[in-house]
Amino acid sequence: MNELASLIAAIPAPDRALAQAAQHHLDGLVKPVGSLGRLERLAVQLAAMPGLGGRVEVKEKAIVVMCADHGVHEEGITVAPQVVTALQAQNMLRRNTGVCVLAASAGAQVHVVDIGINSDPLPGLTVMKLARGSGNIARGPAMPLEQALHLLLESARFTQALAERGVRLFGVGELGMGNTTAASAMVSVLTGRDPEEVVGIGANFPQASLPHKVDVVRRALAVNQPVADDGLDVLAKVGGYDLVGMAGVMLGAASCGLPVVLDGFLSYASALAACRIAPALHDYLIASHVSAEKGAQAALQALGLEPFLHMEMRLGEGSGAALAMPLMDAACAIYQHMGTLAQSDIVLPTNN
Repeated sequence: MNELASLIAAIPAPDRALAQAAQHHLDGLVKPVGSLGRLERLAVQLAAMPGLGGRVEVKEKAIVVMCADHGVHEEGITVAPQVVTALQAQNMLRRNTGVCVLAASAGAQVHVVDIGINSDPLPGLTVMKLARGSGNIARGPAMPLEQALHLLLESARFTQALAERGVRLFGVGELGMGNTTAASAMVSVLTGRDPEEVVGIGANFPQASLPHKVDVVRRALAVNQPVADDGLDVLAKVGGYDLVGMAGVMLGAASCGLPVVLDGFLSYASALAACRIAPALHDYLIASHVSAEKGAQAALQALGLEPFLHMEMRLGEGSGAALAMPLMDAACAIYQHMGTLAQSDIVLPTNN
């Protein structure tokens, strides 16, 4: 646990002086004060992040997609066969999936990680896996605590290495059949909501069968008794390898003082757990879009985050993070390139 404690301690506080200076700069641009709304607030948030070195600039972007299978799949909680995880991971290497197409349009590199796919190693993927799929959370823990800790730290180190290579904006994504069941269990625990309030249809699970999925989540919580105040315990008991990996990416990015863009419901679950592990992480999180998954609002409310986009999306993979990255570029562009009132000899009246 010493390495985890060091990772947590490495997360710097935002630079409030830089934030104030950024706000002053934005107020002096050729526009009415505050007229660019949340775009200005995003620029201030970025300006305060120590990893950007006082530069409101995020040219180098990466989306890390954590791919893993879930033992709870055997409970019949998804219509997709488990082999789809491996097949879709291979499609990501061909750069023809939703996240890859959207990431390319945003100028972001996609890194596909096998952190627990139930298959032999797939050429071209970054391999971190310790097992071919997690345990069935309806009957026992997803993984031993030691595995969760190892993969959390491994994912954080992977992210730190990307930061050393120049990445300045991270996004998270996931791939795994049945993972909305695990995420729903996590969100239920971490928000104190009843499973019925947070369990949704995932990848087009039949609405009529939803009570069965709710029952599976109830059984998972009863069998494992996850401790809500312990994010690592929740990840190990009712999460999954992909969920652990995303939490590690978030902690790794924050330890470098760099922003991380969340995707949808799965990433909300990981963020809730990661913030229990390291509350200082919260200042580095940016919510991309409102997932159409049922428990999304409960998770976002608990995180205290307001996404930028409302697109009724629930694809996952990091697609929402990729779609929102141009907004980060826009926030940087207004900060860097707009003219100032002083340069234009414009004097606006002040409110007295």
